[in-house]
Amino acid sequence: MKRLLKYVLAVLITASSFYAQIKIFKNAEILTASGKNYSKGILVINNSKIEFVGQLEDYNIPSDAEIVDVEGKVIIPGLVDTHSHIGIDWGFDSDSPTQPDLRILDAIDPFHSTFNRARAGGITTVNIMPGSGHLMSGQTVYLKTKRASTLEEMLICENVQFGICGGMKMANGTNSLRGKPFPGTRAKSAAIIRDLFYQAKEYKKKIDEADGDAAKMPERNIKLEPLVEILEGKRMVHHHTHRADDIMTVLRLKEEFGFKVVLHHVSEGWKVAEEIAKADVSCSIIVVDSPGGKMEAVGLKFETGKILDDAGVDVAIHTDDWITDSRFFLRSAALAMRAGLSKEKALESLTIAGARMLEMDDKVGSLEKGKDADFLILSGDPFSVYTHIESTWIEGEKVFDRSNLEDYKYAVGRYKAYPRFHHVHGEEEIR
Repeated sequence: MKRLLKYVLAVLITASSFYAQIKIFKNAEILTASGKNYSKGILVINNSKIEFVGQLEDYNIPSDAEIVDVEGKVIIPGLVDTHSHIGIDWGFDSDSPTQPDLRILDAIDPFHSTFNRARAGGITTVNIMPGSGHLMSGQTVYLKTKRASTLEEMLICENVQFGICGGMKMANGTNSLRGKPFPGTRAKSAAIIRDLFYQAKEYKKKIDEADGDAAKMPERNIKLEPLVEILEGKRMVHHHTHRADDIMTVLRLKEEFGFKVVLHHVSEGWKVAEEIAKADVSCSIIVVDSPGGKMEAVGLKFETGKILDDAGVDVAIHTDDWITDSRFFLRSAALAMRAGLSKEKALESLTIAGARMLEMDDKVGSLEKGKDADFLILSGDPFSVYTHIESTWIEGEKVFDRSNLEDYKYAVGRYKAYPRFHHVHGEEEIR
């Protein structure tokens, strides 16, 4: 009898915890980025996953679920930033033009204030990269911008030591030229990369020939290991490139070595849109709203997104934060819309398109059953200048709340958002 009572009690506890985990957001306009939108929608979260998304009348609400009425609001997926430099303090490595063994995850501070800005801007998934001052700057990292004490809690990979936690940052053009030991010319830049990949091919050949026999394995080379992962299609190349001729150089290298690549920035991508489409390569573009910067970006156009999309290229938008403040990410897509990109594609460029480029579209990037519960609640249309991000949610947990004073300061504070406080009538205000 005691065993039976214990069993029944365990079942009741399990059932009650199941329902306690269900959180329901109802009556919002829901833009899923999966091709379906709902005018009077409902989003059902069970623990950290999406259980249901659809029209309100199509779901029977459990009597003991937690219900949040968000009538008049808009819900969209959490934003995916495919190119960012948040979480790090800048330095510069100058001993070699290539450093594939460098892991940017070893330089990221999970308490860095830039994560607060990212959450305020609705960014829930991000690709953090080394800079573009090297031909091969190092290994990028994919992570969630959740609040955490350690980077391991934020990473999107199963094993930091042995897993692949990101892609590989490469660059060409003026950033990586400079003086010795850097190449100095575009032709030499390509030659250095070509030589490095041939070294990786030889290294891979020796590994394959060893066929698991430890005695026959080549001496471990941590510079070539990540390149072998690239050659095997296990690691994505994220390539900084601006001018049309530099873009074509990347496409030639991609054809020669067969690696997967996302082209980043592509200021002159509009000049070679058909060639990019023919190569079946995705583009993560930057949309900046003021002139200046480097001469190789002088051909940047707001219309690039539309031109690439019309050619059949998968297009995402990124911040390259600090270039574009993470809090203005939605505005970047709005500028692309003003130049002709459709609203549907603009939303995709901030969400599911970026998820595809990080090869994580089975987990994030759209509001669909079974995906991570990463989403934003907005005060209005996502691309209206009057709209605010009211809250940001990652895996069912609220990580930004505009009604919270501390979060509000990061949403509206000065550019670097390092607030200093003084007390007025017992309440903290930003100076």
